[in-house]
Amino acid sequence: MPLIALRPLLDYAAANNFGVAALNVNNMEQIQAIMEAARATQSPAIIQASRGARKYTNDLFLRNLMQAAVELYPEIPVVMHQDHGNSPETCISAIRMGFTSVMMDGSLEDDGKTPSSYEYNVAVTREVVNVAHRFGVSVEGELGVLGSLEHGMGEKEDGHGAEGKLTLDQLLTDPDQAVDFVNRTGIDALAVAMGTSHGAYKFSRKPSGDVLAMSRIEEIHKKIPNCHLVMHGSSSVPKELCDIINANGGRIKETYGVPVEEIQRGIRAGVRKINVDTDNRLAITGAIRKAFTAKPEEFDPRYYLTPARAAMQAVCEERMKQFGQAGHAKKVPHVTLEQMARDYAAGKYGDNARPDTVVGKKAK
Repeated sequence: MPLIALRPLLDYAAANNFGVAALNVNNMEQIQAIMEAARATQSPAIIQASRGARKYTNDLFLRNLMQAAVELYPEIPVVMHQDHGNSPETCISAIRMGFTSVMMDGSLEDDGKTPSSYEYNVAVTREVVNVAHRFGVSVEGELGVLGSLEHGMGEKEDGHGAEGKLTLDQLLTDPDQAVDFVNRTGIDALAVAMGTSHGAYKFSRKPSGDVLAMSRIEEIHKKIPNCHLVMHGSSSVPKELCDIINANGGRIKETYGVPVEEIQRGIRAGVRKINVDTDNRLAITGAIRKAFTAKPEEFDPRYYLTPARAAMQAVCEERMKQFGQAGHAKKVPHVTLEQMARDYAAGKYGDNARPDTVVGKKAK
């Protein structure tokens, strides 16, 4: 099956009450791990790459690795998603390289670290929608700034994230503003801020409602029940993965992630896309460290990358089952990008999702 857009997958997930793990990649082994997990569980897959990953891998390598994935696993519906695009230019370059879904993170200015104004966010996100929907490509937007409700600081990873102290208004997506944002931009999915952050060090204790505001997701869902919500920074940071790293020379400090049961609560409240990266990084790193400890004389990359790939696959399989996407691969509608472009233009996904007559026209 060719790569598909994000929207029909999330529409199907909503109709069947499950979420989909969105898994970040940088290299061949990670793509292989995801695809093997998807085949083992018969799950649709969202594979995403950040700007940093695109720079590390090179777009041509990444595009051809993804093409190999869909050829080798024809039964698996796959979305190729740009994670945290910092500008319309980044998103448009992703579309040119074959991405079928892009995220315009207008919550920050194009430097990827300065919180933006609301009107700036609306304008740049709408600009991306105007271009992307013409080509049948889906768009995720973000409202609110990712950061910690424990200490009020922004988070930065892979060169992207707010710097410095943030206000509570910035750290929590406003439900009423979310309604206006979705109406004015015509996005297909909305990432919300509610206390999650990127990286391993999300919480200093098991999170409760004061630092992980799941109730905010529920409020937003009540206001815009037909909008697909996205949870970023949603790795669970399992202690057993950290222990493997530390038992083999690592120094991961005590930390807590987003409990799976809280993600499942979010899925019941309209969350359809759940971003997971750190858990896979921990699994890979632990397996590599363990392999080096067992045979320090080894130097063949296949010796340590094979168990690393298997460890990531195990995490992916577990999340696919926990989020409810397992068993749905063959049932996801296959809608070509050409048909998606026609559907956007015809208003199938709402008048606000139609591209403007003149590209670049600002949303009203």
